[in-house]
Amino acid sequence: MEERMYGVVLWTDKRQDNAVIWCEDHGNLAFYSSAEQSAHRGTPLDAGDLIQFDLREESEIRRARNPERVNANYAPDLVSKLKPAGQPLTEGNVIAFPG
Repeated sequence: MEERMYGVVLWTDKRQDNAVIWCEDHGNLAFYSSAEQSAHRGTPLDAGDLIQFDLREESEIRRARNPERVNANYAPDLVSKLKPAGQPLTEGNVIAFPG
């Protein structure tokens, strides 16, 4: 089953056109690979980009397909904010999507 989802790109490998995405539902991260059939064409995704994509759950992996950039450089400092918060989740360290 697929659903449309927003997310922020956390990491990319531009040589292989892969990305890891933080999803708006704060569930598991999603993985994007251009090796799969995709409608995405053009400029590679960058960390901090806000995208909308089709999300499909496969076993224990969430896969992003057909990403569309909504806002380039939407959250450029998100990764640096998440690193110190990388301890067990408590009410005090939940980081909200910007804006």
